[in-house]
Amino acid sequence: MFRKVLVANRGEIALRIIRACHAVGAKAVAVYSEADAASPHLKLADETVCIGPGPAAKSYLNADALLEAAISRDCQAIHPGFGFLSENARFAARCEQMRLAFVGPRPSSMRAMGDKATARRTMAAAGVPVLPGSKETLSSVEEALALAETVGYPILLKATAGGGGRGMRRVNSRDELAPAFEDATREATGAFGDGGLYMEKFVIGGRHIEFQILGDHYGHIVHLGERECSVQRNHQKLLEEAPGNRIDPTLRAEMGARMVTALKAIGYRNAGTIELLMDADERLYFMEMNTRIQVEHPVTEMVTGVDLVAWQLRIAAGERLTLRQEELAPRGHAIEVRINAEDPAENFRPSPGTITRFEAPADTGSRHIRLDSHVETGYRIPPNYDSMVGKLIVWDEDRPAAVARLAGALTELRVEGVATTIPLHRAIVEHPAFVEGRYDTSFLQKYPEVLERARALASR
Repeated sequence: MFRKVLVANRGEIALRIIRACHAVGAKAVAVYSEADAASPHLKLADETVCIGPGPAAKSYLNADALLEAAISRDCQAIHPGFGFLSENARFAARCEQMRLAFVGPRPSSMRAMGDKATARRTMAAAGVPVLPGSKETLSSVEEALALAETVGYPILLKATAGGGGRGMRRVNSRDELAPAFEDATREATGAFGDGGLYMEKFVIGGRHIEFQILGDHYGHIVHLGERECSVQRNHQKLLEEAPGNRIDPTLRAEMGARMVTALKAIGYRNAGTIELLMDADERLYFMEMNTRIQVEHPVTEMVTGVDLVAWQLRIAAGERLTLRQEELAPRGHAIEVRINAEDPAENFRPSPGTITRFEAPADTGSRHIRLDSHVETGYRIPPNYDSMVGKLIVWDEDRPAAVARLAGALTELRVEGVATTIPLHRAIVEHPAFVEGRYDTSFLQKYPEVLERARALASR
């Protein structure tokens, strides 16, 4: 195992990686920008290094600063977390050149699967259905306009180099495409340092299903079942659950086996997530692969008992994956909600500021309730980065019990001083369509009363 690991990220995921490092016997070196100098997660790191000013381009996206920090502190590995440089093949290659283990797939796999257009071809070759769309990264607005006429509106423009809804635009007509292309390119460039876009057909009323993958250096790859991430707003996930809602075990086994086969063909290793769209006829279509750990990985951990981040570190250190596919059937049901410092009543406007009260549910830390967060009372949320301040995860014996437990935990969670999405999550989990599992990616559009209920709860 590594002696020291540089944690090349911030906030909640940085804290998660620090804890995983300690679990496997490694020291964690945390980096921070000047805007994050007072972030509570730094107190749990073994060492800390300032890597630049607040803007991400000058700190968390600054590969030179990260590599210099790792070398100066005698680290053997870099864990990128999610976002920032986590899916940047060039950064992964530079780590290898400097004899630093990159905690993720090899650069060639990142190029093959991290680039969404290339990933579509790889999956199609393995027999996984793909949505109609571009076969390569779009070279221009003119190419996008021509292809959209063939694919048919509505379509989605999506960033090839990242996720989280950034660099993504739905386009309903020809007139909307050019400005959407420009906006998505600009946003993708700012978030990932790569403005490349691809196109796929937009399926109205689809469900977002994704499979968790782990593979080692020796060709052993397993899938850990699926998650459902269909409760979204503007293509950004709000709530995730595992296993997927009403997913047939035969379909799980069949699709999981096909995806494992595809990844073995390219020698994939470490963690990854294959994202699919399920249409109204319950057919699954490949959308993209994220070659990193996901925000929503805790729900998979809760139903499988597998520490995914610890396994990322073990695999990167050259250990063999000892998990067996037949042992990875989900047990019980888990649900996660993302707690964002945003105001749902104001079109999810970010709400940076000082948290005057932060109080976890009473049963946090038990088998049933987990809270992944780096914040505490008195913490000031900087305006420079993503608005997520934590994730509340619950587990129970079945979905109805998990929904009920989540509803109770949300009433106990207190985050005051800034607007948050807690009232929205309370409104979601009490809505009959969600309780009964009758929802898709258009949930908030179909049921506008959810936002009205959230506004009422927030005003109390």
